[in-house]
Amino acid sequence: MDTRKRDYNANKRQKKLYRQVGQAISDFNMVEDGDRVMVCLSGGKDSYTLLTLLMGLQRRAPIKFELVAVNLDQKQPGFPEHILPEYLEQMGVEYHIVEEDTYSIVKDKIPEGKTTCSLCSRLRRGVLYRTATELGATKIALGHHMDDMVETLFLNMFHGARLKSMPPKLLSDDRQHIVIRPLAYCRETEIAAFAQQQAYPIIPCNLCGSQENLQRKVIKNMLAEWDKLQPGRVLNVFKSLSRITPSHLFDRERFDFIELSSAMQARAYELDTAFDEPAALSLLQRNVSNS
Repeated sequence: MDTRKRDYNANKRQKKLYRQVGQAISDFNMVEDGDRVMVCLSGGKDSYTLLTLLMGLQRRAPIKFELVAVNLDQKQPGFPEHILPEYLEQMGVEYHIVEEDTYSIVKDKIPEGKTTCSLCSRLRRGVLYRTATELGATKIALGHHMDDMVETLFLNMFHGARLKSMPPKLLSDDRQHIVIRPLAYCRETEIAAFAQQQAYPIIPCNLCGSQENLQRKVIKNMLAEWDKLQPGRVLNVFKSLSRITPSHLFDRERFDFIELSSAMQARAYELDTAFDEPAALSLLQRNVSNS
């Protein structure tokens, strides 16, 4: 590929990512005027990309908001402590490195060979919530993307028998923190290509990244195969998360099956026609509204 074409593709990709992040922020009101957004930086491609895009949007957005990058140094053996401070100094962004030995706790509590992700995640989340309070952050930005959300959907279905994913915006259990995921509309392949283009100093996770048999990796491989066989399938699964028909599921707390009766006939086109093809449903809705 010649240089001009490579530069054209890189510029196109960057514009696409900015557009997707801007749209996600707008759709879910993730960032508001006067916000102080704590960007959680792990040293991986996703969080680096998140910080870059938020810094770019900060310069051009019609609202004013602050960014503070935070890295949790979990005291993993061999962790290159100098990389992130040097990078963040170069970027000119406010940052804090939080040192907390969660690594020793995880290794002590989890038997060798078992998945450490669950405990590690809970410990990390607690430290980040505490840090957000100390820094006066009004939002906590995480680098999860579309693929993470679809993977989580299938993990919860396959292993937890629950229809649940990662929301783009979340209120913490203690009602003190709002977590946002501005990369919600971005595909991992696009982020990976952008990260390579930016030449980020990637830091691998030696605590959980080396566990090859994680169930998430099984799901990731399944979705990658889907992308090969039928491009667009993963995107459609993601879109389905925002197009839910409660009357065609089984959750009695989300739909009142007990009181379902012919009195609901006025809205019948929202019920059994959920089986219809989208084009047919659209035509039917137009006929109903015109009658």
